[in-house]
Amino acid sequence: MRNLHFLILFLLSISTSIHYVVVTSLHVKYLPGFEGPLPFALETGYVSVGESEDVELFYYFVKSERNPKKDPLMIWLTGGPGCSSLSALLFANGPLAFKKDEYNGTLPPLELASFSWTKVANILLLESPVGTGYSYAKTPLASEASDTKQFHQIDQFLRRWLVDHPEFISSPFYVGGDSYAGHIVPGVVQQISLGNEKGLKPFISLQGYVLGNPVTNLKVETNHRVSFAHGMGLISNELFESLEKSCGGNYMDVHPSNAKCVKDLQTYKNTYGQFLASFWANDENVRRALGVKKGGGHTCAYSPDQCLPMFNRWIDGEPL
Repeated sequence: MRNLHFLILFLLSISTSIHYVVVTSLHVKYLPGFEGPLPFALETGYVSVGESEDVELFYYFVKSERNPKKDPLMIWLTGGPGCSSLSALLFANGPLAFKKDEYNGTLPPLELASFSWTKVANILLLESPVGTGYSYAKTPLASEASDTKQFHQIDQFLRRWLVDHPEFISSPFYVGGDSYAGHIVPGVVQQISLGNEKGLKPFISLQGYVLGNPVTNLKVETNHRVSFAHGMGLISNELFESLEKSCGGNYMDVHPSNAKCVKDLQTYKNTYGQFLASFWANDENVRRALGVKKGGGHTCAYSPDQCLPMFNRWIDGEPL
């Protein structure tokens, strides 16, 4: 009877463990488009979250190229909402970039990025909310997303991911994001803090958060992007003047009948790399290499400026 009691307790402990750690991961050594083995440690995978674990959140994880055991861990959330974290991997703070060659219709080639944040930190890039990038839902109900659901699901994702990666539990932890993540990151930070106060395990060693070009007032910020781009020398005087004249300073909810404004905005928004990201991410060889499951698979990408030197100083506690 006593042995039976111990057996039941043992089986219950296994059942609890399996229920809690719902992580599938793959160590990626080669990527289509990149010549030779990857010179950094890349892991991709899914973590099941949600009330019934019907949401599968996809992630990219790149270990620090300096000292993974001592360097901080950061989760990076891309904006949109609904833009793939592939944009961070290939255009922002990740270790890869597309070669600046003329596109010839084949799989876009990749090269190493010069200013990757992974040179000084462990970076976890998350496809959130559900339906973003390679993340997907198993049921129609689970596919319903909201900002508040994101807060809870990202906190759940992190604690489950850390259980599966115990070597990073004690790492200094930061939350980062850009664009629409300006609405999400503060809520995630609060959710993590509340979870820590409630005694949720594992404890997350939260140190702070960083926002890059965050969205706080969409209408005001969107309508100032054109003048900002002009002031930074990113668009020509001719295009700026044409936009001002045809759109009248309003670049949101443009009526389709204003063909000249629509055409000018298409010229303004045209970023070569965005199309390459979509071609690359939806290639079947790429999906197999990344271990993508059936269900997810779109990308929304854009190109924030690189800022490794400032990030490096920030991580090391030096003045910016």
